[in-house]
Amino acid sequence: MPSLLYTAVAASVVLLPSLIGALPGDRPDPGPPTTGLAEQPLTGLGPGETIREVSQATPFSLVALTGLDLMGTARVRAKRPDGSWGPWYPTYNLGFEGPDGSAPQGGTEPVFVGRTTAVQIAIDRPAGPSPNAPPSPKPESPKPDLGYLPATVDEPFGQNVNAVLISPPEAPADQFSMPTAITPPGQPPAIISRQQWGADESMRCGTPKYDNGIRAAVIHHTAGSNDYSPQDSAEIVRAIYAYHARTLGWCDIAYNALVDKYGQVFEGRAGGITKAVEGSHTGGFNVNTWGVAMIGDFSVIPPTPIQLRTVSRLLGWRLAMDGVLPKGMVTLTSAGGEFTRYPFGAPATLPTIFTHRDVGNTECPGNAAYAEMDHLRDMVARFNDPPGPQDIADALQGGAIYARWQAMGGMNSWLGGPTSTESAADGATRYVRFMHGAVYWSPRTGAHPVGGAIYDAWAGLGYEHGPLGLPTSSEVSEPEWIVQNFQHGTLNFDRDTSRVVQVIDGVAYELPPPSPNGPPPQIERFSSIIG
Repeated sequence: MPSLLYTAVAASVVLLPSLIGALPGDRPDPGPPTTGLAEQPLTGLGPGETIREVSQATPFSLVALTGLDLMGTARVRAKRPDGSWGPWYPTYNLGFEGPDGSAPQGGTEPVFVGRTTAVQIAIDRPAGPSPNAPPSPKPESPKPDLGYLPATVDEPFGQNVNAVLISPPEAPADQFSMPTAITPPGQPPAIISRQQWGADESMRCGTPKYDNGIRAAVIHHTAGSNDYSPQDSAEIVRAIYAYHARTLGWCDIAYNALVDKYGQVFEGRAGGITKAVEGSHTGGFNVNTWGVAMIGDFSVIPPTPIQLRTVSRLLGWRLAMDGVLPKGMVTLTSAGGEFTRYPFGAPATLPTIFTHRDVGNTECPGNAAYAEMDHLRDMVARFNDPPGPQDIADALQGGAIYARWQAMGGMNSWLGGPTSTESAADGATRYVRFMHGAVYWSPRTGAHPVGGAIYDAWAGLGYEHGPLGLPTSSEVSEPEWIVQNFQHGTLNFDRDTSRVVQVIDGVAYELPPPSPNGPPPQIERFSSIIG
């Protein structure tokens, strides 16, 4: 049985940027909201599993563990508003280097747990090591050029294991526009700049370090919960930045870019996303590489289709600048260190798009993401190709129209492959065109396919703007007729004459043949003319 050592609210160390040079009466620009960091020591951790509860009055949403004694494994779960506990999330030790000239500090990736005021941390340690030492009475000396004090006299950082509670400011609900489903060939995805996601540049120290080009890309994941909203993503990025820059003293965020499950791309390390900025994302292999972190834990659940497509677009664009072949190989020289399996000076021949685990002692980016690497490389290699049916189908995943099409047989259905992404029709209506028809969806009617002569006749009447409204069923085969129901009537295809009859309120009307020029376009595809 694990020992349950529940701790009351411990004395916290809250790290705040220094206010230097401010004069009485001055009202400087406050800049972006500050990310709060509170560190609480976890002492008395013996062999076996120990569960600690830590809390604070200020809500936080990410948790990390730091210290030089991170042996064993650790899990984190958060208290919900109703007092129950959420699921356990594993932690992953960082495989990154410290800043130049400094010893690396042990730590885990910050785990996103959702907004809470209390978490439980379960640490399972092997038999042998003695429990943690009690808090040291002496504070650490401030690190130079960081612009803040990393500890106070009341509660220094010299603990073996510490819990870091991270409270990023909440992002406004409409801060960013969601990415489009398909990006034109050869074009990068939209990139949210550091200024847009709220990077506090006063936290950075030193200047960016530039390499003589990019020769490979490295794929990571950030770990933690995959249950986050589009607005949470900017908070997660700000939290990782504050943790890397302030708690670990790395001067900046480790990654060159981050991509969330909604396809939002965030600029990472400062210095220019089009330049060969050296990050600190992959121990021993930071030189001449470009690190991309997918936000989430992909040990079991794979990245979302739009997340993978967006990473492929991002890498297709970025690697092309340096002439890197997405499906090629590269030989890199290890810089050594405790976070890589390759000793100093050893050559490593790797794919030009490789993962953190390929060179480090880590499971990053998770088994489910690792299984997608060949697919990812294929997509990066097709960066300049126009999207095909499978690319569009991938973009439809997660929607009701996609689910209906899949239930019909997907690519093997009578509709065939998609030729458009989801488009907006009247009100909340959405539709997708396929090779042999379309599927229309609305909250009132659900998703239903239309095709053949019935589709042509309905389109000629004005689609959902016409007298019939939206389809409420698929085609129903009868001996002499093929019938489809709509909101305000039916369309009936006569098998003998190939004519279509409209029936509304019991009144039948034979429709004229469709135009030889095809159906009219959807009205919503065109903006209105303002005279």
